[in-house]
Amino acid sequence: MTAKSGRDAILGSIRQSLGRPALSTDAKKDLNEHITKHRSNLVPARGKGEHGELVERFQEMAAAASCTVVVVADETAVPAAVADYLRANNLPTQVTLAPDDWLTGLDWDGQHLLDTKQGAAGIDDLVSVTPAFAAVAETGTLVALSGANHPTTLNFVPDYHVVALRKSQVVGAYEDVWAKLRKANKQGRGFTMPRTVNMITGPSRTADIALTIELGAHGPRSLHIVLIDDETG
Repeated sequence: MTAKSGRDAILGSIRQSLGRPALSTDAKKDLNEHITKHRSNLVPARGKGEHGELVERFQEMAAAASCTVVVVADETAVPAAVADYLRANNLPTQVTLAPDDWLTGLDWDGQHLLDTKQGAAGIDDLVSVTPAFAAVAETGTLVALSGANHPTTLNFVPDYHVVALRKSQVVGAYEDVWAKLRKANKQGRGFTMPRTVNMITGPSRTADIALTIELGAHGPRSLHIVLIDDETG
């Protein structure tokens, strides 16, 4: 039995149990069209605008969600920005990097006080540094894709999460993220669909106790974004 015939058998059994007739040819056509065309949902006004406006809006919304944001001139400045963040917050110099070729290819050795390692985060890892797939201006949200080059634990286990993001990766709305993901999958070039898409808006928080906001309850207590200006010049 093929995967398709097995699926058809299961769905047919469910349809029979519900007392529903088989789909007509027109109904099947409408459903296939709906799936293949990926019609967008309504996009709010703050998810629209010129790209420069969207980048500014992302920074504003991220700050409103208790993130900190620093803008650097280019990607070569990322390691220094991470070192500055550690010093400013009186943190140890050990950081765990996502094993991403672009991220690990930066000059981390040039920051002599930084002690870096690569891989998934463990319970003793205090600071992680990861890339992002995209960012959403509408809500100040970062989008991370799980995979061998980005273990999901890096997003949630350490107390301090640093994300390196290019301005060109900022999109207006969530609909744009899904379009970007489908485009990357269609183009291939070594890209594979992730098992998980993590959407991260600010550090972890809860108000379970006396309706008082506490950061770091279920994940990082601090989310710092190093925003790379890759659009100037």
